[in-house]
Amino acid sequence: MPGGIDRRRALTLLGGAGVAGLAAACGRVEESEPAERLFDSEVRIGLLVPGTGGYKPIGDDMINGFNRYLSTSGSRLGGHPAVIVVVDEGDTPDSALAGLEELLGDGVHAVAGVASSAAMLPISERIGEELVPLVGANASPSSLQGTPYIWRTSFVNHEPGLALGRHLATEVDGPVAVIAQDDPMGIDAVAGFRESFAAAQASDRIAEPILTPAISQPARDHFRVPLQQIRAMDPAAVFACYAGTAAVEFVRQHAAAGLDPARLTGPAHLTEVAGVAALGTDAVGIRTSANYAPELRSAANRSFSSDYRRQFDDPPTIYSVAAYDAAAVLDKAISLGDGVLDPQQINVNLSRVGLIDSPRGRWQFNQGRTPTQKWYLREVGFDGPVVANIVVRELGTLG
Repeated sequence: MPGGIDRRRALTLLGGAGVAGLAAACGRVEESEPAERLFDSEVRIGLLVPGTGGYKPIGDDMINGFNRYLSTSGSRLGGHPAVIVVVDEGDTPDSALAGLEELLGDGVHAVAGVASSAAMLPISERIGEELVPLVGANASPSSLQGTPYIWRTSFVNHEPGLALGRHLATEVDGPVAVIAQDDPMGIDAVAGFRESFAAAQASDRIAEPILTPAISQPARDHFRVPLQQIRAMDPAAVFACYAGTAAVEFVRQHAAAGLDPARLTGPAHLTEVAGVAALGTDAVGIRTSANYAPELRSAANRSFSSDYRRQFDDPPTIYSVAAYDAAAVLDKAISLGDGVLDPQQINVNLSRVGLIDSPRGRWQFNQGRTPTQKWYLREVGFDGPVVANIVVRELGTLG
């Protein structure tokens, strides 16, 4: 089989935008400078991403980001023809583990992807048993830092709250409401947020967090009661952590409750899917902390962002950039194997990849196997006629 996407699984599991992205990548490959050495042996990479459920938009973006990198490398990684086997992560830890077992049974040399932090915890144990490296492109529980076979090209879950909290602790004069889904992503984000307020000796301004059930596709009244509680507080700001379809629904219900979007803040997940942009003025004014925005003014990002939009007809997101970088670090690590394809050697070589010239800016893995990188404050506003996340200022470097 020639190198490229294993469409046998991709077309079965990933519909909509994911399939369109795969078809675009397979139909038009942009040639780049050839690798120093080319090999005939195929490298098999498992891409474990949501193809169903409330995190499917995140999975689509990760597929597109990984494909974008393959479009620049002639569908090779480390000089080898790349066969990308796409399997549905699903909506639960159990479905993610089943998907991982399918990939391991397929003999992949490495795995990338994973959207759900709740799924990443059991997945990490299985990865450790099989000694196959996993490069996570979203899920990053704080408790997994330094796990030998787990690398993350996204960020540690507490960092968005930490970065944003440092800003709000000095900018907001009044009570701050906190609401998040009750899972590792939400709990970690809230912990980082509270840590930053404690460092600023402003803990008394944060209300007791409201944790809602972790449902990836919430009903139209799912947030009604907690939003009533928040409205009664009349807070100066609200910190909220939701992702995927749940983020869209939260923003919609927040606006319907008569709450001001200009007081709403959170990690990038809150405004990072196309559905939030479609909400228009309901989202305008929301501020988020992020490690990426499409209009960052580096040469690497200008090229990436314009090529991504042309290939997929959508702006890139934090998820697509993390997946693009997952492909980049695998490319470097596999090339260091000098033609030898061995999962344990790839894992060792991931510690040797050095600086990555990413669309988000140059970064490298720290001792916890996550990026040391810049953070930005973004605000949803109009970029011409389009609703977009616009960078307001830098929030410093974390990691």
